[in-house]
Amino acid sequence: MKIQDAQSLGQAIRQQRRHLKVTQRDLAMTSGTGLRFIIDLEKGKPTCQLGKALEIVRALGLKLEIGEP
Repeated sequence: MKIQDAQSLGQAIRQQRRHLKVTQRDLAMTSGTGLRFIIDLEKGKPTCQLGKALEIVRALGLKLEIGEP
């Protein structure tokens, strides 16, 4: 999936979390973040902290790559 904005990152995270059959609450506890953060991140809130978002990506076993267009 191509990530172009906060919305598409949130969609990718939600999709992987559901694929793994993990609840938002369980993901928050596992990653050391709050439930509200997970909800906001999946909704594509553009002001979510990058460091926490990357921790969620890692916790779900996803990989984020940066490349030239």
